[in-house]
Amino acid sequence: MKPFFFAATLALAVGQLSGAASAESLRVGLASEPTSIDPHFHNLSPNNSLLSHIYEPLIAQNAQQQHVPALATSWQAIDDTTWEFKLREGVTFHDGSPFTADDVVFTFERAPDVPNSPSSFATYTAGKTVEKIDDYTVHIKTDAPYPLMPNDVSTILIVSDENGKAASTEDYNSGKAAIGTGPYQFSEYVPGDRIVMENYADYWGDAPRFDQVVFKPIKSDPARVAAILAGDVDMIEGVPTTDIARLNEDGKVNLSSGVSNRVIYYFMDQFRETTPDVAAKDGGALDNPFLDRRVREAMSIAINREAIADRVMEGASIPAGQLLPEGFFGVSGELSPPEYDPERAAQLLEQAGYGNGFKLVVHGPNDRYINDAEIVEATAQMLNRIGIEASVETLPRSVYFKRASAGLEGKPEFSVGLVGWGSATGEASSPLKSLIATYNPDKGFGASNRGRYSNPEIDSILEEALRTVDDSKREALLQEATEIAMRDVAIIPVHFQVNTWATRLGLGYNARTDEYTLVRDVIVE
Repeated sequence: MKPFFFAATLALAVGQLSGAASAESLRVGLASEPTSIDPHFHNLSPNNSLLSHIYEPLIAQNAQQQHVPALATSWQAIDDTTWEFKLREGVTFHDGSPFTADDVVFTFERAPDVPNSPSSFATYTAGKTVEKIDDYTVHIKTDAPYPLMPNDVSTILIVSDENGKAASTEDYNSGKAAIGTGPYQFSEYVPGDRIVMENYADYWGDAPRFDQVVFKPIKSDPARVAAILAGDVDMIEGVPTTDIARLNEDGKVNLSSGVSNRVIYYFMDQFRETTPDVAAKDGGALDNPFLDRRVREAMSIAINREAIADRVMEGASIPAGQLLPEGFFGVSGELSPPEYDPERAAQLLEQAGYGNGFKLVVHGPNDRYINDAEIVEATAQMLNRIGIEASVETLPRSVYFKRASAGLEGKPEFSVGLVGWGSATGEASSPLKSLIATYNPDKGFGASNRGRYSNPEIDSILEEALRTVDDSKREALLQEATEIAMRDVAIIPVHFQVNTWATRLGLGYNARTDEYTLVRDVIVE
């Protein structure tokens, strides 16, 4: 049997190999294609992962999402409302221009305000003012103490002020403006076929390990596995759950696996009096049932999370009862996955006045998350058992996310939809701010709150947490906000993904909790 690598055991090996000689090329099969080369267009993991090769943040995250210096060499709070970042000198963009504080100021102005963004980076930039002190020092100011500044800053990829001021998303996609400081530089982008990058000879850090990297979107699971087995690619992400045992046994590839911080969940329309995808059993009009907490709880306990983990995910997921898995900052010890109880679910529907059930269309992507369409299908079957006549519509992610975010007169279109969220900051404020907080673009809250859930009590606790410097007090507040949200069934968490990568023999991968596929974490054996 070939080794089955785990993230916890590989960190040392990656460090030891960081100076390994570069190979000619690396070909990577992606499970999900990025929606743009613009690093601020869409706060989506496939985008953030791939574009981290071209662009860099001030602060990077290692495989366990611990902070490490990148374009900033140091950072500290110099008073209650000011963080100082010392920038790395001698760094150049891929066009040879120097990286300075001007690029940081420009980036933080641009990131939250990209036209037509399906999910904005405003959740990480709102309430922050960036000031240039000198060419290699910036201050980021807030109105109140903000201890999570390094976490937020680590999510923003820096672009060139000189090249980006007049640049549109189309200019980034064409390569005209796709100029970063990262170890690899843009070479070619053919949507649906390939993204090609060449190593940047003047990169400030360790020399890139490969001369060229070709990322090939292969959304079909069987095709992706076939590609690695045939040698058409050197590495794939998103190994299908149906193939893990077979691939681990036959010794043709190496597998690397680890639990991610991504929660797969359902949002529910909680802002309209009537909702588009719900009707009475006879087809007549019906008030929005999801405004009633009892209906939301009924749906939650009608979902058999253990069955989905065992049968749909084939063991490659962990049932979820909150926003992050055990071990992350802000996780509550008081919450556990809701127990499957269809009888109680039917009683709750009766109590809420929906004893006859209703018709519902459940939406989801079919090419974004592990077994996403299958999860939606299984959920619909479970809802049918409690009297909700559920049908399914799954869509390619390129269509799904646009409609889920703003498909109906600029507002979220679907009544119930499957989505996933990985905490880019590695702690609970990220999903709380983005998924649970009341939608408020000016504050950067609720950027991905597609159900428009709103609870002023949670908002207040979250805002207090975000200005609380004491770690233990802040964690208690995040736990409290999470507990209220889960007991109010703000969303329905289903599970946390376990992600698996496959590499050709001679390579391995340091599995990351953020699910990113980064060339720097490839291990050359």
